[in-house]
Amino acid sequence: MNTSESILLTQWQREVVRTSEEILVNITPQETRVALLEDGIVHELHVERAASRGLVGNIYLGKVRRVLPGMQSAFIEIGLERAAFLHIADILELRQRPEVPVRIEHMIYEGQTVLVQVIKDPIGTKGARLSTQISLAGRFLVHLPQETHMGVSQKIDSEADRQLLKQRLEALLPVNGTRGYIIRTSAETASDDELAADVAYLTKLWADIETRAAHSPPQTLLFQDLSLALRVLRDMVSGHTEKIIVDSTENHSKMVEFAEEYVSAALPRLTRYSGERPVFEMYGIETEIQKALARRVNLKFGGYLIIDQTEAMTTIDVNTGGFVGAKSFEDTIFKTNLEATHTIARQLRLRNLGGIIIVDFIDMDNPHHRQVVLLELARALARDRTRVTLNGFTSLGLIEITRKRTRESLAHVLCEPCPTCQGRGEIKTAQTVCYEVQREIVREARQYAAKGFRILAAQSVIDMFLDEESQSLAMLIDFIGKPISLAVESQYTQEQFDVVLV
Repeated sequence: MNTSESILLTQWQREVVRTSEEILVNITPQETRVALLEDGIVHELHVERAASRGLVGNIYLGKVRRVLPGMQSAFIEIGLERAAFLHIADILELRQRPEVPVRIEHMIYEGQTVLVQVIKDPIGTKGARLSTQISLAGRFLVHLPQETHMGVSQKIDSEADRQLLKQRLEALLPVNGTRGYIIRTSAETASDDELAADVAYLTKLWADIETRAAHSPPQTLLFQDLSLALRVLRDMVSGHTEKIIVDSTENHSKMVEFAEEYVSAALPRLTRYSGERPVFEMYGIETEIQKALARRVNLKFGGYLIIDQTEAMTTIDVNTGGFVGAKSFEDTIFKTNLEATHTIARQLRLRNLGGIIIVDFIDMDNPHHRQVVLLELARALARDRTRVTLNGFTSLGLIEITRKRTRESLAHVLCEPCPTCQGRGEIKTAQTVCYEVQREIVREARQYAAKGFRILAAQSVIDMFLDEESQSLAMLIDFIGKPISLAVESQYTQEQFDVVLV
């Protein structure tokens, strides 16, 4: 890794050209979908289903099921199908005094009741990740009721502004109240009355949680975060948001009510959609959702990306495809890579890809081209609300990106592994299955004194036995000295088969 190329994205935040934004909210009784458009182009998609709402932000009274000293972690029962996971690094006492060496088995014990908050949804086979440090998000502030210090969002980079915001908040806090707050970016434009209302709301919310915790049994949900529609107003609306279009009368009223109390600046932008065509169809969002689930993403000038998502990481491969418009091959590569940077940044947000992302740009011999592509990718990623870290080119010409992952990706929310290929993206050929069937028959002929065998398989496999593999089937019958019959099983996939003794 060339460490001189390592980039912290925060240094690019001031250079980002902010664009006009529109937020579309599509609500049905079963599902809420939100699309964020920047200059008419979809950059984010969020889906929340009533039957499986996200857990991030939820607060539970958990019970320690098992402590794992070797992993310095513990499994906590919070009432879900799978036990949740608590690592020592997410225990409040350690975060407050990181210099003090301590082991998890000295801090918690099996059967103990602990107050915990979900910081990562269950992903794949992993349970939810927990923290004992509680945080409650408001419109302008994040309340840390167990803390004593006050912080300011890193996106507010003026030291004078940071100090002024701290002084304003300090003057609004009760004399004997906690000082544990983080001032959000939106607080820059908030009035003292709005900040005071946020403090009052968060203080009451924490008092209610404490009361419930004192009178509830373990594995009780004490607090559930806002629904996706209301989180739009709390977390997504910015000074660049021109419209918030909602297609549900009932939920439009709820959002207006919430905005009147907490986000008054968003009220003039809230619009009830009453068109005949569905709002997502009207704005072309349905088509974008289908594209966001595809493996291949076409670039404007003929190049394309191949995006492969695995449990450990996501890989993005850049290809020139049919792009031949530049003066030389070197320029063709450079322009394709440059165009790919903005598409990659958009796809990370659109698909909600997190964890480790490896980008394989087309090899560039020109060091200046490499630097320009890297910086353009940094600028494109700087518009992402989720925390992103970008490192320079490795010795193999790859770029590594890490993006904070708190919820499932769009594909994992909307899709499931293919029952035919089990998520591999490939299936065995009919010929391969024929040979597996023949080996199975040889094994069973040696173990059992059967009069004959019947092969149950998919149509394609039976057709292969009757055509290209008919000679090998005849040789097998001679070899085992038993008759073999064939039968099509229409419900079987190409890889499925059964050998029946007759």
